Amino acid sequence: MMDFLELVKKSRSYRRFHQEKPVKRAHLLKMVEAARFSPSARNVQPLKYALYSEKEQCEAIFPTLAWAGYLTDWDGPCEGERPSAYIIQLHDTTISDRYSCDHGITAQSILLQAVELGYGGCIIGAVKRDELSDLLQLPDHLKIINVLALGVPKEKVVVEDMKEGDYKYWREPDGTHHVPKRTLDELIFTPKKRD
Repeated sequence: MMDFLELVKKSRSYRRFHQEKPVKRAHLLKMVEAARFSPSARNVQPLKYALYSEKEQCEAIFPTLAWAGYLTDWDGPCEGERPSAYIIQLHDTTISDRYSCDHGITAQSILLQAVELGYGGCIIGAVKRDELSDLLQLPDHLKIINVLALGVPKEKVVVEDMKEGDYKYWREPDGTHHVPKRTLDELIFTPKKRD
């Protein structure tokens, strides 16, 4: 069994998948179960989740998403490398008028559970929300927050120490995806001793 830090390291933003390999509905439900048990601000729990894994559904959702803003010469995964499932995070405005940080907490829980099940995913915030809401025939009280694209990863992601403050991810010609991270020393604030 993977230890927790290894699970976190393996939970990257995957943007290319083995499209032909399905994500089982039971696994999607387990991912949402991980979200269900996650902390919620004030314990209000105002999020809902729409699950899509049928081929036709995924084909319809795909054009409403934008992929990898830093990779300006890439329009997103090609046919055969697209997600085989989506979980759409929804804000139920009948429960609360805000969702605080719940969307980030639950998205991370979903992706960690996905990795533990052998999948990977990407949180997509660049969404044509009105178009997707119409497509999915969502009622007015359910507002799209993020779309989590899911599948069996088809790319190698390398996490490396950031150099000279350059935080932009990038790709090698062979498709290897590099993600710079600040070093642990950069993250730890140490107050100066007073004289």
